[in-house]
Amino acid sequence: MSLINKQIIPFKASAYHNGKFVPVSEANFIGKWSVVMFYPADFTFVCPTELGDMADNYAEFQKLGVEVYSVSTDTHFTHKAWHDSSDTIAKVTYPMIGDPSHQLARFFDVLITEGDDEGLALRGTFVIDPEGRIKTIEVHDNGIGRDASETMRRVKAAQYVAAHPNEACPAKWNEGEATLKPSFDLVGKI
Repeated sequence: MSLINKQIIPFKASAYHNGKFVPVSEANFIGKWSVVMFYPADFTFVCPTELGDMADNYAEFQKLGVEVYSVSTDTHFTHKAWHDSSDTIAKVTYPMIGDPSHQLARFFDVLITEGDDEGLALRGTFVIDPEGRIKTIEVHDNGIGRDASETMRRVKAAQYVAAHPNEACPAKWNEGEATLKPSFDLVGKI
């Protein structure tokens, strides 16, 4: 069963955010767009490149009314230690959620349950609308890093479709480009 349009479950977690430990719950995802970005573990290799890329683009996400959350199965204490010891992670100003109980990784279906990486999360990116419903999903092997600009494109498309429910964004759509208006007359014309 797909997670698309599924409502985020009630949860309570702790995050490291701007020099403090803060509580995070499903309530944080209501009323604004959110990006939830799972990664395997702190103090690893591909993960800091992704979190750093997102940090470099965070202001642009905020201009769109989007909050970004990174999540791993590490604790919020580990997030602080990583933030304090890595120049790349020191750029991160969005909340870094700890999920040592695996509650979020299980709900988002990114928890690795066997093999050498058991207990870690896959690289999963989820765009959540202001009602707390999952609108886009990207999950892939942990050896493949993500690109914040592609996440940004998907956020903009999701926001556009939410604001224009009778339109759809075609492949490679970017903000300002033509959209489609699905109708009987459009069938077979593309």
